[in-house]
Amino acid sequence: MVNVLVGLIGLGLVVFVHELGHLVAAKATGITVEAFSVGWGRKIWSFTRGETEYRVSWLPLGGYCKMQGEHALLRAWQDRSATINVEKGDFYAARPWQRILVLLSGPGVNFIFAVIVLAAISMIGYSTFSFPNRIVVADDFFPDPEAPARIAGLQSGDYVTEIDGREIASFRDLQMTVSQSAQRELTLTYRRDGVEESTRIVPALDQSTGAGRIGVFPWVSPVVAAVAPGSPGEIAGLQPGDRIRAVGELPVEHTVALEQAIRGSRRTTVTLQVERDGSVRETALVPGENEEGHLYLGIAYETMEIRSPDFGPLSGLAEGFRQSVRTLVLTVRGIGLLFAGVDLNQALMGPARITYLVGEVAAEGFRSGIGIGLLSFFNFLSLISITLFFMNLLPIPALDGGQIVLTFVEIISRRPLHPRLVYRYQVIGNVIILGLLFFAVFNDILFFARR
Repeated sequence: MVNVLVGLIGLGLVVFVHELGHLVAAKATGITVEAFSVGWGRKIWSFTRGETEYRVSWLPLGGYCKMQGEHALLRAWQDRSATINVEKGDFYAARPWQRILVLLSGPGVNFIFAVIVLAAISMIGYSTFSFPNRIVVADDFFPDPEAPARIAGLQSGDYVTEIDGREIASFRDLQMTVSQSAQRELTLTYRRDGVEESTRIVPALDQSTGAGRIGVFPWVSPVVAAVAPGSPGEIAGLQPGDRIRAVGELPVEHTVALEQAIRGSRRTTVTLQVERDGSVRETALVPGENEEGHLYLGIAYETMEIRSPDFGPLSGLAEGFRQSVRTLVLTVRGIGLLFAGVDLNQALMGPARITYLVGEVAAEGFRSGIGIGLLSFFNFLSLISITLFFMNLLPIPALDGGQIVLTFVEIISRRPLHPRLVYRYQVIGNVIILGLLFFAVFNDILFFARR
């Protein structure tokens, strides 16, 4: 329940910022705003200042900005009028460039919000945790001759040091670069036996997520960093600092080999050879399963801490803008991947699932501390905000982008468009939006039903 509440607050904040942009621009251009609501539905509390009623409504999911004369188009269509009858202060009474400014302001403020959030995160600084840039080729354990890593000639134990000129200092760097590069050829530099070499690699498209993958795991030495209370690892007597050397008589160099050696022995006792304080001892382990049916040992392994660079106010803003533009480019590329075989059932999410994910991301971060939780929460909000910026500017009727297209046509033709044309254009847009919303909500229902 707490996750859902956090998700509602987060998604509501992004939509509220969007509508606030419309409000400020409308007032600046002389358009009368009849009501501005935080939340939807029946109002709980309100006050009036000037010509605008400010409301707090019961459903905490964004809000809306109701401008005077918004229904003038519908009335003109119903009356079969050739023009839209307007009064001073109506939305359609404003000049075309003023309407475009109002329409742009919502998505524009979403982008500015993302820049400010990412700039603040950059200036405050943060730490992330990852594994080294050494890899295990998945094909060694899960045969796949078409795996990009195998085709590129990579081997388990290689250190990936650079991709397309970008330094790779950790496995997290590798994951981020590869996930954003599905079906794009990359130049990958790796170190093997002290010698650096380069190869070409094309990450495959993961159809369930749209991310790129090359078929590698991090090479993690099986050194115990922490043991969960009551877990199979604690029952077996494992302690932080222990180094697991073998499962039975089978030596293990990394955690992938360890888990594969144990995987076939769930609920069956296996013997581990464990090095502690320079001596090797044997202990019995009974593997368990988590709620999803995956192997569970209750063991955490050593990671490396990565501290973000220090940024001042100006450099932080520049970094926030750079990250926002990069996210926007990835969003556009992601839309393109929808036509490249991505599973729409997984890729298209509705409000319920987005709210759930916002809460989940925040909750997962808060488990590591308040700072990490806030970082995860606002980082994810910036991503949603940029996505909202891009989606709202698409030339789809009923969205801000579709309205902007109509207004540009009006400017070019130098005369108001016929209400019937505009209304039909908007009806088409509403049908498209309702269809997408229905599909997204249906996907949300299937998603929650499977959990």
